[in-house]
Amino acid sequence: MSTARPSECGYRPVSPCTGLNPRLKAHGLALPNLGDVDPQSVAGAVSTGTHGTGGKLFGISKAVVAVQLVTATGEVLEIDEEHPWFGASRVTLGALGIVTEVTLQCVPAFLLHAREEPMPLPEVMGRLDSLVADNDHFEFYWFPHTEKTSIKRNNRVPEGTERKPVGAFRHWLDDEFLSNTAFEGVNRVLARKPSWIPRVNQISGSVLSAREYVDDSYNVFVSTRKVRFRESEFALPREALPSVLAELATWFGAGHANISFPIEVRFTAADDVWMSTGHERDNCYVAVHQYWRTDYDEYFAAAQDIFTAHEGRPHWGKAAHPRCELTLLSGTRASATSWRFATSCDPARTFSNPYLDRVLG
Repeated sequence: MSTARPSECGYRPVSPCTGLNPRLKAHGLALPNLGDVDPQSVAGAVSTGTHGTGGKLFGISKAVVAVQLVTATGEVLEIDEEHPWFGASRVTLGALGIVTEVTLQCVPAFLLHAREEPMPLPEVMGRLDSLVADNDHFEFYWFPHTEKTSIKRNNRVPEGTERKPVGAFRHWLDDEFLSNTAFEGVNRVLARKPSWIPRVNQISGSVLSAREYVDDSYNVFVSTRKVRFRESEFALPREALPSVLAELATWFGAGHANISFPIEVRFTAADDVWMSTGHERDNCYVAVHQYWRTDYDEYFAAAQDIFTAHEGRPHWGKAAHPRCELTLLSGTRASATSWRFATSCDPARTFSNPYLDRVLG
C-alpha cells in the first residue's frame, strides 16, 4: 500500500493495484518525476531507485517521507524523516524487510508540454548544458553506429493551459505501430541478420518525425514498451558523458557486436538517499539495451567496463556484472551505515537471496 501526501491536506490511501498515477490525478495530485514505464509496484520502484529524468529533479525515492516495513522478526517499523534509519529505508533492495506502506510527498497534478524531435548527436553534445538546464525534463536516445538521436524536452505549462494530447492516429502510428509492432518485427529479422543493423539504424533514426503535445504528466513520462529486451544502466558524473559516448562509438566502430536498440541518456540532481545512485552527485544515466533473442554478454561487459572506468554506479533494478554492483557500495559514504541497519533488521538474513548475498557480502 502507498500513501500520497498532498501539500496542504491529509493523507489519502492509494492502492497500487488500481494504478497509482490515475488515482493520484483523481485527487488532483501527481508525483514530481517518474520513470519511463509504470508497471512496477510502488515498493519495487522505490526500493530499486527508479529515477526518471530532470536536471534539477530527483528519483521517486526522494519523494518518500515515511515507510512502514515488517522485519524478519515480525516487528512493524514506522520510519519517518525523524527516524535515524530514514536514509536506509528509501532504497532497500528488499533487504530490510517487507515494505507494507510508503508515504509519498506529492505535488498538485500538472500538465507537460512535450517536444520530441530528431537532432544529430554532435549538436546534442554541443548544446547539452543548455538542453539539460533549460528544460524541466530532458533525455535523448542515440542510435548506435550512427550520429542520429531522438530528443525529448518536457516542460511544465502555465496553469490554465489546455490539454492537447497526441491524436489517436498519430499515437497508434508512432507509439504502437512504429515503436512496438514494427520495431519487434525488425528486431526479429536483425537477430538473424546482424550485419544489416547499422543501415537499419540509419533508417530508424529518421522514421519518427518531430511532434509536440500537452498532456497529463504521467502520460508524457510513461511510454508503451511491448518489445522484450535486456537492459543495463549506470549513473555517471555528468562531465563524463562525452568520453563515455565517444568510447562506446569507438567500440562500435571497431567491429564488435552490432546493436539495434537505441542508447538512452537521462539526467537527475544529487540526492541524500543512502543507497541511491544519485547519492550526493548530479548524474547522467546511460542505459544500454539488447533485444532478448540476441546475446548481450559482450556488449554489456564492454559498456560496463567503460562505465566503471568513469565512476559509474549500476542501477539496482537492472542487469549488471557482479563486480560492477560493488562499485556503488564503495562509492557512497552512507552505504556502510545502511547495511548495518540491514543486519540489525534481519540478522539471520531471512530476506536474503543470491543477489543480496553478492552485493552485501
